[in-house]
Amino acid sequence: MTRRTEDGDDPSARWGNGDGRGADPAAGRGSGDPAGRGATLRRVDPADVGRLRLVRWGGLAGAVLLAVASWLGGVFPEFTGGVTPLSIWRGEHGPLLLAAWLLGAAALVPAWWTARHRVRSTRWAYLTVGLWTLPLLVAVPSGSRDVYSYACQGWVYAAGGDPYAGGVAAAGCPWLDTISPIWRDTPAPYGPVFVLLAGAAAALGGSLLGTVALLRVAAVLGVLLAAACLPGLARAAGVPAQRAVWLVLACPLVGVHMVAGAHNDAVMVGLLLAGLLVVVRHPGQRPRLLLGGLLLGLAVAVKVTALVVLPFAALAAVAGIFTFRALLRDGVWVLAGALAALLASSAASGLGFGWVGGLAHSGDTQQWTSPPTAVGFTVDYAARLFGRDANAVPVTRAVAVVLLAVLLVVLWFRAWHGLRRLSGVRQRVARLAAARPRVALTGAGLALAATVALAPVFHPWYAVWPLAVLAVVATRTTWFLLPCAVASFLTLPDGTNLARFTKAPGALLMTALVLWLVVRAIRSGGSRGPLLPHFDEQGSPATTQ
Repeated sequence: MTRRTEDGDDPSARWGNGDGRGADPAAGRGSGDPAGRGATLRRVDPADVGRLRLVRWGGLAGAVLLAVASWLGGVFPEFTGGVTPLSIWRGEHGPLLLAAWLLGAAALVPAWWTARHRVRSTRWAYLTVGLWTLPLLVAVPSGSRDVYSYACQGWVYAAGGDPYAGGVAAAGCPWLDTISPIWRDTPAPYGPVFVLLAGAAAALGGSLLGTVALLRVAAVLGVLLAAACLPGLARAAGVPAQRAVWLVLACPLVGVHMVAGAHNDAVMVGLLLAGLLVVVRHPGQRPRLLLGGLLLGLAVAVKVTALVVLPFAALAAVAGIFTFRALLRDGVWVLAGALAALLASSAASGLGFGWVGGLAHSGDTQQWTSPPTAVGFTVDYAARLFGRDANAVPVTRAVAVVLLAVLLVVLWFRAWHGLRRLSGVRQRVARLAAARPRVALTGAGLALAATVALAPVFHPWYAVWPLAVLAVVATRTTWFLLPCAVASFLTLPDGTNLARFTKAPGALLMTALVLWLVVRAIRSGGSRGPLLPHFDEQGSPATTQ
């Protein structure tokens, strides 16, 4: 019987060589190519050539429309406040703006989705993504006003102030009117590495325009660093490199929010993938592991979210038989490097660990796109039917934090036990060499996914965190690609978040989804999980897992 993946594809037709020419999926077994290097996702037939041409140019048309929409009504420095979709529609360019934005997203998202199993080669993926990115490089900042917050925080630091001591309003930032009011009086929630970058951008840029331009350069460099690391990570895990490149870089969230929006998440993701690549490629080599830990620590010093990856990176660092002693011998070098990066960057900023206090304000907004917040909204709605005021959001958020802590521990121990199982088999089957980094990287990706799902706040660009890691290991992709596709439609070019205007229906739908997932998890009993790969009789990882 032919096995099929979750997406309904025949795995026997999904593997080929790096040039896009068809190859036997069994090729390479026992031939010194345990990681499946050079594998592609699917043989390219004549029908695919036409579809891929449509994908490339249709996606480019979508990117151009998004760039046009940004110039018609993107996140310009002038802030009017109180914007709603209806007021945008009634504006000077309202109908054209919304039409260009929605049509652009409607072209870009399906193009990315359609080609996810038909990428011809890594080169084709890079060229196509490069074409899509060109219009967005010259777009007005879109989807969020965060880049102006970065600029003001950088100005405060460059002027000798402490962006962790209070909001930019009290510090006298001259660009205060560009920032959403909710963030004017809150301390910076970012780590010292990004404050140093923002301060350098403000000092070198001089003006608001120059500062924003340099912040976009930093974001683009982060995306380029991620692009350079994706093939190596994918090959180490035995996954087609071009598929990983496509899933991450062609995702509309990357172009719109990382490139056009200049979010600092791009810098974090680039450093994160670079650190993981160094660790995965050099297990047991202490100087290289220290370097990998330093890169991971720099990622944490941009956004603290990267911290959840460190325990899994320590697992990936172990060489040879997997024991607790080996973990202490090798994994401690990764953790030491990360700690050194945090201490050094905190000292270099001259602000110490004041950035930790700013994290408390990252959940000041309340939107149904965060599952814990949505459940809290739903409980509040139900309580009002009985004349009560439950104020459940803080409670559900606190429960989610506890649940996240427990889930991270469970994921780590599952990865640990999976690697212990593999360490004995690896001596007999060379093909399993790719399984060890895959287990550790899968754990890291799932940890990021859990962090995003259980965080008190969700913004569309957060979905890129787990996407960047899961894309290099997962054979089942729909479950994490679909949220990215939906999130691509959540914001308008001027930064308006549509979740603000769909609070009740959105909260109810999200709560229903959470309940469905809980019931499904209970029924499955957790007997099978992605951290415990299944192998066929030749020792090859099963394509359906």
